[in-house]
Amino acid sequence: MPRDAAVWRRFFVQALLNSVVPFTLIAWAERSVDAGLATILNSASPVMAFLGTWLITRHEHITPRKLFGVVAGLAGICLVVGVSAFEGLGRQLIPQLAIVTATVCYAAAAIYGRSFKGLSPAAPAAGSLIVGAILLVPVSLVVDRPWTLHPSLQSLMALTALAIFSTALAFVIYFRLVQTLGSVGTTAQAYLRVPIGVAISIVFLGESLSASAWLGLGCVVAGVAAMTIPSRKVQKSF
Repeated sequence: MPRDAAVWRRFFVQALLNSVVPFTLIAWAERSVDAGLATILNSASPVMAFLGTWLITRHEHITPRKLFGVVAGLAGICLVVGVSAFEGLGRQLIPQLAIVTATVCYAAAAIYGRSFKGLSPAAPAAGSLIVGAILLVPVSLVVDRPWTLHPSLQSLMALTALAIFSTALAFVIYFRLVQTLGSVGTTAQAYLRVPIGVAISIVFLGESLSASAWLGLGCVVAGVAAMTIPSRKVQKSF
């Protein structure tokens, strides 16, 4: 782990953008926002990253193919979840804006994460999570009073699995992808959450999909492919 104070200040910013602020906002907002609408709003991070890269930072070359990927992926999410999810749009405006704010944070985190180039992906992953824990643990002690809770063994096992695989390992992969795929390509993983969840529900729960949902899955796959598969460079022979 680096010992430079400047690097740890960057870890602090990354922790705010990638965990502290969005995790808290989403956990609070989803108590009142329907899951389908929350999924659509939270899946817009590639759109935010695309706009931030195109209009503000311009650190990546924005291509028509990436634009197609952003639009196709978002359209696919809407088809999978169901356009009826938009019926609740505006009813819980403040929680919905909280999810949108979290989405903006995720996009900003993907762009800011490029500042850790040269470090092992495990370093910013560990550093940002350490800082996030330092910030959130005192708050949880005051707000949640965990000593009054009585979680089951199953809940503790689920928490451990989420911490190790869905957060720690995922962050290591995330920072690796930021350096190899770029900000827009990395945020494309947001589009994959719904199809993976749908696949699990089909395999393990015996659920089925509508025709529009299958079309949406196709759009998601096409969108992610357009944003992540590198372009072939034509080599000239002399």
